[in-house]
Amino acid sequence: MSRAQAESVIKNIIREIAQECASKGQAVSETLVAFMVKAVVLDPNNEFNVDRTLTKDDVQKLIKICVERLLDTRSPALDTVKMQVYFDMNYTTRADFLEEHRRVLEQRLQPVVRDITDSRARTREELESLYRKIVSAVLLRSGLGSPTDIAVVREATAALQSVFPQTELGTFMSLVKRDKERQLKELTLIVTGIRLFNKECGKGGEGIDDLPAILNEAVPATTQNVDAEIQITTRMAHKYTALIEKMQADPTLEGPSLQLLKESLINSRQHEAFLRILLNDVIGCAQQVELLESQLATRMEQLKDTVRSKTAVPTSHVYPQFIALAHLWSGFQDEMVLLSVLSNILASLEPFTKTHREMFTEEVLAPFLGDVEVRGDEQRIRETTGMEFRVDPSEFRIREGIEFLFPETTKNFEKLPLQYRGYCGFTLVANDRLLLPGNPEIGVLHYRENYYVFTSKQAALEFAKDPDIFILQVAECAKKSPELIQLLELHQQFATITPYAQGDQGRMIEKPVTKCDSGTQTDTHFMESNIVKSYEWNEWELRRKAIKLANLRKKVTHSQQTNLSNMRRDNVTQVYLPKDQGSQTKTEDGTNVPKPQVYLAGLRGGGVKPTEMVKVDLTRDVDEDM
Repeated sequence: MSRAQAESVIKNIIREIAQECASKGQAVSETLVAFMVKAVVLDPNNEFNVDRTLTKDDVQKLIKICVERLLDTRSPALDTVKMQVYFDMNYTTRADFLEEHRRVLEQRLQPVVRDITDSRARTREELESLYRKIVSAVLLRSGLGSPTDIAVVREATAALQSVFPQTELGTFMSLVKRDKERQLKELTLIVTGIRLFNKECGKGGEGIDDLPAILNEAVPATTQNVDAEIQITTRMAHKYTALIEKMQADPTLEGPSLQLLKESLINSRQHEAFLRILLNDVIGCAQQVELLESQLATRMEQLKDTVRSKTAVPTSHVYPQFIALAHLWSGFQDEMVLLSVLSNILASLEPFTKTHREMFTEEVLAPFLGDVEVRGDEQRIRETTGMEFRVDPSEFRIREGIEFLFPETTKNFEKLPLQYRGYCGFTLVANDRLLLPGNPEIGVLHYRENYYVFTSKQAALEFAKDPDIFILQVAECAKKSPELIQLLELHQQFATITPYAQGDQGRMIEKPVTKCDSGTQTDTHFMESNIVKSYEWNEWELRRKAIKLANLRKKVTHSQQTNLSNMRRDNVTQVYLPKDQGSQTKTEDGTNVPKPQVYLAGLRGGGVKPTEMVKVDLTRDVDEDM
């Protein structure tokens, strides 16, 4: 089966699963269905062989299993998959958020701008209408007030007239479309800066919200909401972890389903990971707002100093400051948009944790936990911090290609990109998908450009004996719970599943370098060679070229051709060809001249008697009658 045929079959399977779920009252996206198909095929319990073509029975079995899982309303694993799909579809980096917002804004403004640039106004009424449209476009692009508010329109019109009076419309109409659009953007920035400055001076500012004050309230509130959600989620994850450890230590104990507990733990850990990404963005938002406020105050002071006690200020001095002021305010607007998007994502993630929270409430878990101590991640790390818990490579024989990194011997130790998102790979395998964060203080295992952390020294040493075995076993655990592929970032082992965008989250700023003694030596020729082929050092060669150029300049005819004129066009000239002319006389006559003939005699001989040549002219006379 060709690749195109295989893709067609997969698309048909996905479409059929989505239609069957819809017929049973559950609307699912094709992205979610595709993820579920991949998860079902990878799960070894379903016995699908990915190396051979699926038969009709296999397809029907695949569709049946996928529909059953997608319709399961009490599955924390399905909620985790849905959460991952939602986050992957709706979250992107800060730069992409803002770029998309600006693109949508420009797209919405395009009809208004096109109406202005394509206008052919001639009469006074048409020119006034065009000017009003320019005022509306300026207001819509700046976002400072509504174009339907009379007070806002009056203020914007007054600001625009001080920069671009209505008498300049004729010049504006003569511009090409691109220049018109550029001038509209520039007018928007200048008018925005004027209105913001007037608001600061208390002489205007109709319809302009105090964005810095709003952000100073909204950012801490959003941070608090995310923090509170993280506390709730981590508390649930710690309880699940404690109960799982208790039930694995004594399998005879009665309690809730171990499988459901592990799925709930994975769901909580995934929710926590997404919340920390959002928290990191909100913190970045707060830092950006603080920077913008400082720059805005500085710019306002500079502008006040420029216009203070002056009747007239050169436009070359004040217009750039107005434009800079508008750009700063645009930064506040971007932070508002970004904060709104992050708040929406935060609220949308909460329903994906509803199943396990309703299933395992405080009342349900309390009897099973009993007197078990619920330890948090920080407490577990504190309990394994110290020299006695640290790996000592000298005590054990470690295979070649493996090394342990420690804080005091490694640069950028805190920024190492830890594998499995910082969870212990040995515990994940040994305890069947139990997620426990590792402690880097024990020692970070460096193997094949990857960095692994562990919950104990014994776990680190066991893993170091044969890392390849444990790496494969982690992948097998992920096949049983496909939501781990996204959570543990196993995208290299499952290359067909792409990760969500995280920006710089979890990535290093600088490459880690272990400390060691080293030396450097300066290269002999560290500058790149730059040979100029046309350079001449010989004086006589330069003189020869100068004489050649001078001689060529004095020629009667000379021509030259440049790169711009080469092959530009064909030149054609037209001339008058010479005419055939003749003359006629009264008589027509002709003459026949005899052929000259000369006879040479006496050329033979050369013996005793000397040779004597005799020349006889046999040419007939011209006057002789023929």
